[in-house]
Amino acid sequence: YMMAFQASGPHAADRALEAIASGYEELQRFPKTALWDKPMGKFNIQLNKEWRAVPKGVSVVIGCSTFPTWNTVPGMYASLITGNPVIVKPHPGAILPIAIVVAELQKVLVENNLDPNICQLGVDTFDKMITKELAEHKDVKLIDFTGNSVFGSYLEGLQGKAVFTEKTGVNSVILDSVEDADKVAANLAFSLSLYSGQMCTAPQNFYIPETGVKTPAGTLSFDEFTKKIADNINSLVDNPKAGPFVLGAVQNKKTSERVAAADQLGGKVILASRTFENPMFKTARVATPALLEVDASKKEVFSKELFGPIALLIKTKNTDQSIALAQEMAMEHGAISCGAYTTDPVVREKIADEMALAATPVSFNLTGGIYMNQNAAFSDYHVTGGNPSGNASFTNPEFINKRFTWVGHREPVKA
Repeated sequence: YMMAFQASGPHAADRALEAIASGYEELQRFPKTALWDKPMGKFNIQLNKEWRAVPKGVSVVIGCSTFPTWNTVPGMYASLITGNPVIVKPHPGAILPIAIVVAELQKVLVENNLDPNICQLGVDTFDKMITKELAEHKDVKLIDFTGNSVFGSYLEGLQGKAVFTEKTGVNSVILDSVEDADKVAANLAFSLSLYSGQMCTAPQNFYIPETGVKTPAGTLSFDEFTKKIADNINSLVDNPKAGPFVLGAVQNKKTSERVAAADQLGGKVILASRTFENPMFKTARVATPALLEVDASKKEVFSKELFGPIALLIKTKNTDQSIALAQEMAMEHGAISCGAYTTDPVVREKIADEMALAATPVSFNLTGGIYMNQNAAFSDYHVTGGNPSGNASFTNPEFINKRFTWVGHREPVKA
């Protein structure tokens, strides 16, 4: 419950407000009217000029099942603030959360003497999907989408539509050197466990040099460091006051099946996934993180998203190879987040440079109560739009400006 509330409540509202504020800022960027005065020698030409922000048209916002409000409200409010009516097409497996939001929004519209259907639901079922029908409709000009890359790429290819996508990606952690190995292992264990690895920013590929991770007390071997991560996961999972509430539930049965079959991916199992009983929801579908050791030569294993609580501990020749692989994965398959640990300022700058070229933000040296999974509205861009994980970003000017057009009129000043 806590995981659902946090993501679908306060954090979703943050992103909604960010979209509204960004929309207001863009709509106020230029003056509504101006007097244009051009000296022509013995006389002046004077024109009254005015500009209008004209909405593009009907907006369809296609929701996902794991975060049905957080991923929906940015596009919904970005379209509304710029004057576009919105059809919210929720995932058929997660209708109620966003339905509650739309119902409340319609009440506000009525209170302000506006048509409640300015924002409405377009609900379908698994047996009869309407997403393509909506997306291809000639009156639909704006599409927001969160989901798999295949369908996202299809939407991006539609003609005459402005499409905003968040698709799949392969998120990395680069481990070079640390100040405190125990704090780092605890932080990464929590990141892996949070929402059962179902956040689009959750780490998956951990690049660790075969020579180990450098610390002030000496170098920890690959095996020693990976054991610390496994031990911290077990400690968190086995804590009845923390584990069930951090992990939450697994939304999709296919995710559970993927985790259960992780031992068939081709890596050495460091920590097998297991189930437990959530004290508040005894029949909930749950799974703890699985850890697998994989050699850097086996790109076929780690060059795809493995959605859910699965982490690949990839043994590299050195940190340079770790950086190169993380960049390659981001460029070719997309990445929404990246974590990195180094005490060397030169290495830090190299990671920052190389991952920036892959349009991937890096969280450096996080320990304690902040995790690479987390993005804050008003100070973190969610997705950059610069790699295959998506073409849009919450919330940069383009996310707003592509939803309306500036149209200018002019007329001579009457004498």
